Amino acid sequence: MDFFSKTMKLNNADTVPFLTYNSLEEIKFIKHGFSTRLGGVSKGIFTSMNLAFNRGDNPDDVVENYKRLCNSIGLDFDTLVASAQDHHTFVRNVTRENLGVGITKPRDMQSVDALITNEKNVTLVTYYADCTPLFFVDTKQKAIGLAHAGWRGTVGRIGQKVVEKMQSLYSTNPRDLICAVGPAISKCCYEVDKACADEFYNLTDLNASGFIFPAENEKYYIDLLECNSQVLQRAGVPRENITISDLCTKCNSELLWSHRATSGRRGTMCAVMSIVE
Repeated sequence: MDFFSKTMKLNNADTVPFLTYNSLEEIKFIKHGFSTRLGGVSKGIFTSMNLAFNRGDNPDDVVENYKRLCNSIGLDFDTLVASAQDHHTFVRNVTRENLGVGITKPRDMQSVDALITNEKNVTLVTYYADCTPLFFVDTKQKAIGLAHAGWRGTVGRIGQKVVEKMQSLYSTNPRDLICAVGPAISKCCYEVDKACADEFYNLTDLNASGFIFPAENEKYYIDLLECNSQVLQRAGVPRENITISDLCTKCNSELLWSHRATSGRRGTMCAVMSIVE
């Protein structure tokens, strides 16, 4: 399989593949990764690396997929803590008391689209199949965050809300944050109707011409990644501290799960990140 990216690296391509950001790999106190659709044991429409328990896959296969992914990245399966996403903007601080939630323990909250922590060996897990992952690393206070930004979360400024929560709990200075945006469905493939586009036009303090592109028949193409980058910049993160993925999930649907490419018959990827030293 051909793979090319200026922003990301494909690791362990012949066994259990996962992606890492070049910019985040330079930060030695964290480990991170973004799964692909390859290297797991799931079957049927979930073949082969599905990380979601709520789509009808065999839960034993999902657990085995997590174990394989963790082994490939070099993370401890027992340190995972998962989100409970529903396209809102709640940010949850998690600690070692929450280990296993959403993986080996039941979810104990119903609406969690972002996770943050400043504790070692707590591995954050968030889910994707076209929506935009957001990675946050506070290089001074040694704190991290992951957020799931679908179009609703994006217009709800979930990126800003993560920054604000990290400021409140960890004394994070936004200028110390290193962030990464994507992989996600990109402007080449993300067509929406006028009602959805109007939600983005309502972000009047941002440069809409950078992420809304009118098409024919009252359709529009939206650049979720650029919009999230602008939200982060408005929250105080310097543009030079933000890496935007150059991988579109739909264009790379042989490697990555895409809801639109599969008409919803799919598995789910995850982002993971942990403070390891």
